[in-house]
Amino acid sequence: MTRTNIAGTSPYEPIIGFSRAVKVGGHVHVSGTGPVGADKEDVAAQTRKTLEIIQTALEKAGARLEHVVRTRMFLTHTADWEEVGRVHGEFFGSIRPAATMVVVKELLNPDWRIEIEADAFITD
Repeated sequence: MTRTNIAGTSPYEPIIGFSRAVKVGGHVHVSGTGPVGADKEDVAAQTRKTLEIIQTALEKAGARLEHVVRTRMFLTHTADWEEVGRVHGEFFGSIRPAATMVVVKELLNPDWRIEIEADAFITD
């Protein structure tokens, strides 16, 4: 199978040595994605920005949100789960991928309150 690395705009990609997404066959794996550019916004805006970055990476890989089968959300504040969940629902309400929310102590950027990973499978 062919592997395609999908670059993003994160300043951390060349430093850490990762791709925003990797496509192998019909599978697309999107790396942990933070709200780059919305660092000082509230958690809802950070979540929306993060999911927009993920959506762009999926599109570069030839996938759509409808292809997402799994998301993993990492929150730094337990109380944010409802707001994060509502925004996740704006993007995935009818798609309903398997999803996990985990509360972590902190993320790479101390201003981030959310980081999200996504896995997609292109079936068409």
